[in-house]
Amino acid sequence: MLALSLTFPAGRYHATPWGRHVNEGAVAWPPEPWRLLRALIATWHHKIKIQGKYDEAVLQSLLESLAQDLPRYTLPAASHSHTRHYMPQFAAGKTTLVFDAFTAVGRDDPLVISWPTLNLPDDQAALLDELLAVIGYLGRAESWVDARRVTEVPEVNCAPGIQVLDSSTGELRGEAITLYAPLPPAEYQTLRDRFLADKKEKKKLAKTLPDNFLDALSVDTADLRKQGWNQPPAARKVGYLRPIDALRPKRPVHKAKPQSATTACFILIGKPLPRVEQSLRIGELLRMAAMSKAGHLLGKNAIPTNISGHSLPTENRHRHAFYLPWDANDDGRIDRLVLHIPDGMTEDERRVIEKLNRIWNRRGSEWRLVLENMGAATIAERLTKRSTHWQSLTPYLHPWHAKKHFNVEDQIRRECRQRGLIEPIAFEQLDKIQVGSQRRRSLHFHRFRNKHGLLQPDRHGSFWRLTFAEPIAGPLALGFGCHFGLGLF
Repeated sequence: MLALSLTFPAGRYHATPWGRHVNEGAVAWPPEPWRLLRALIATWHHKIKIQGKYDEAVLQSLLESLAQDLPRYTLPAASHSHTRHYMPQFAAGKTTLVFDAFTAVGRDDPLVISWPTLNLPDDQAALLDELLAVIGYLGRAESWVDARRVTEVPEVNCAPGIQVLDSSTGELRGEAITLYAPLPPAEYQTLRDRFLADKKEKKKLAKTLPDNFLDALSVDTADLRKQGWNQPPAARKVGYLRPIDALRPKRPVHKAKPQSATTACFILIGKPLPRVEQSLRIGELLRMAAMSKAGHLLGKNAIPTNISGHSLPTENRHRHAFYLPWDANDDGRIDRLVLHIPDGMTEDERRVIEKLNRIWNRRGSEWRLVLENMGAATIAERLTKRSTHWQSLTPYLHPWHAKKHFNVEDQIRRECRQRGLIEPIAFEQLDKIQVGSQRRRSLHFHRFRNKHGLLQPDRHGSFWRLTFAEPIAGPLALGFGCHFGLGLF
């Protein structure tokens, strides 16, 4: 494994992406593998070669090793910023507006670049250490950099990939970006041979397609543009996924006092009230209303992750908001909406929830919300009190594909374990449940999310009565769509 740690003492990283004009204000973040290798080459020529300590063949072999695989990144918190300069022109008194865009980053916050499967020979590692010790900048000359090898890699948050949507949850995995990386040497030779096979083109292109891989990485950008290349021939475009908020300003994080409020209960007012069978749709509408209100109050880029469910850490384990429609008087119609955040609400989340006053859909239907209570989980007691017996109020849709030794009961057990709950000791499957004055099957309920492209192993659902050895606290919602009213017990 090879890992490099970079810090920017000036708190800025300046680099305009290939093919973009400086006044577009774009920044190539994270630093592209192509740019990193060219920086090492420049450092070699200016500071290392003159020492005569290493042969150029060692540099070439180092670059070939780095080009074989794509690196991963651990990005620090950063934001996209710029300054404006009015540069003088030749004519007296005339100026031109120029944008100087950069990534603002903490001076001591490291950016880690790692190659998980790369192990360098001793001579290449020694040369790399020498290069990193004297490299002055990365990107433009204003981007001062301190670089060194490290042995530990923090959690990677930017890696090769183009699948933006998580097919199992429907949540965004990140922002798709394009970085330039060097071609592996063998691929470059194949490309070179193909272009130079035409004798007419060979004379024109030979200067920009040198046989030596080191020379290919070193070709001057002006020469490439002069020959009409729309990208360096020794480079390839690679799709990466970086965090959605990788370049968004973040508010300082202050340790807040523990919040006692975990649950809010709203009265739903309107004619007609939706039926319990529409719980999933109403749960999604409540989340949509909460997202809209949070965007209005806090800004679209500052919506709390507990409300949105986006960019959650892997250890979250369903600790973000549950939007749970509920029939409090057993008439078959939804008259309460419960919003539950297991770890408690922050001040911002509480402010958003207190301001919720309506839900609506695209067909023009609208219902008023009246905040009935907010506080501990004892609100909406039938959903939240401690009990050893729990029975389905809406269909449970198992979240994984059922297999011979992994049936629905096994999946319920796994979900309970993942959430830190004890496993049920008894399962009873129910054919129907009482909804108002009617007996309803799971097929009578709406069971499909509005968001397309979700992986949904169970399209029918089932009802269950679960028994636990000890009382557990609710609300208890399991399975696919559990944050929006399905799988509610």
